[in-house]
Amino acid sequence: MKLILKHLFCAVFVLMFSACSNSSDSTIDEERPTISINYAEGFPQTCETLERGQTYSFRARVTDNAALASYSLNIHHNFDHHTHDDQGAQCDLGTIKDAVNPLLFIGNHTIENGQTSYEINISVTIPDDIDTGDYHCSFSVTDQTGWQSRTSVDIKIM
Repeated sequence: MKLILKHLFCAVFVLMFSACSNSSDSTIDEERPTISINYAEGFPQTCETLERGQTYSFRARVTDNAALASYSLNIHHNFDHHTHDDQGAQCDLGTIKDAVNPLLFIGNHTIENGQTSYEINISVTIPDDIDTGDYHCSFSVTDQTGWQSRTSVDIKIM
């Protein structure tokens, strides 16, 4: 009986360790995707002034070491002079004011086929009847493992 228990214990022990995988071909993605508007076609640049009633192509380049999954564009007012943790240079801001009819644009999109490089290009028409003043334009990108990067710039709408 002791011999059977001893063999059973050894078999369970071997099964437990053989079930664990130490495969060197499965690597963990520890890199965030990158996002940039700092190139010739990138838009808008920091402190850019946009006009109501005009249509603009908001463009940014995004890349990832493995596979991109999605991106978004968010345009919202900055009448209270808040900042974002990823924001670079700040522009001269107008006076703090209450929002009456601010622009709020949020667009979320999927990147198909596991691409590692993509150019965001979203056409946005600025409505004629929105509040003028300080706004933020924020791009974000997420890769297939969930890493996210974002960048925000100050813009003005007149």
